[in-house]
Amino acid sequence: MAARADSRAPSRWYASLVNYRRLGKSDLEVAEISLGSWLTFGAGVDPERGAACITSALDAGINFFDTANVYGHGAAESFLGDVLRGIDRSSYILATKAFFPMSKEDRGLSAKQVHKQCEASLRRLGTDYVDLYQCHRYDPYTPLDETMGALTELVHQGKTRYIGFSEWTAEQIRASLELSGVERFVSSQPQYSMLWREPEKDVFPLCAEEGIGHIVWSPLAQGVLTGKYRPGSPPPEDSRAASSTMGHFMSRLGEDHVLEAVQRLGPIAEDLGLSMAQLALAWVLRDASVASAIVGATRPEQVEVNAAASGVTLGPDTLAQIDQILEDVGS
Repeated sequence: MAARADSRAPSRWYASLVNYRRLGKSDLEVAEISLGSWLTFGAGVDPERGAACITSALDAGINFFDTANVYGHGAAESFLGDVLRGIDRSSYILATKAFFPMSKEDRGLSAKQVHKQCEASLRRLGTDYVDLYQCHRYDPYTPLDETMGALTELVHQGKTRYIGFSEWTAEQIRASLELSGVERFVSSQPQYSMLWREPEKDVFPLCAEEGIGHIVWSPLAQGVLTGKYRPGSPPPEDSRAASSTMGHFMSRLGEDHVLEAVQRLGPIAEDLGLSMAQLALAWVLRDASVASAIVGATRPEQVEVNAAASGVTLGPDTLAQIDQILEDVGS
């Protein structure tokens, strides 16, 4: 069992390193930097270090924790539930997701699966409700009105306060908004970073029109934008890319031409007194519709450094320099 976090309730008024933003049209005020659990908690990170990361997040004022049933096949949810037990439930915001297979029979977003997977997530998390329940992807094999009806029932039953989605197309989002008698999505969770700007084309404009906020994942491009990976060199031994459990999603991000471009961002960060990670996080937060940037962590000091990116404003000249350097390597 993982160690528990300090039972002192986190407070935005207590030495908070982060600012807060409203998530879409909800009443959720989320920290600009949030803590995720993909590939880390319950899987790739030692339990004691994982608990220390969560405690560091709470100490920094981070109040938003994102997970999913499929992360560690339930292990990430169980880990979070263990560590957060004893913390005032109203003092933090908890989000999870469903869609990917949990067994041969359990997958997708049918009404049966939405209810079954939500109940299982609540048990693992040790809570009566989550603040945000998200469709991890779009389910093309289930009628949209069935999925939205089931999500609406979860809200009415008090099992989630709000609903969201991850990696839906603009067409899919628009179709959900055209349904009557169902709850509306308040959040989108797209991949978004200096190196992956695809959501800017269609998803961001539509969500801006409809009051849907963004909680972006991989804002550091799997750690590449921290600058720790160098072209022509093996990854550091303690890095995600070197890990057998966490390094298999790196793909093109580890290509030398990408790493060479990222290294050219170093002087920009240094001139601003920022780490490269802080520069990358401030970049995604430059867009007011991005309520929070989800970071992963394998060490507690990473959480504190990343949290310090909250509130940083990048000027137009800096943004133009970044665009010039990365114009040939982004999405």
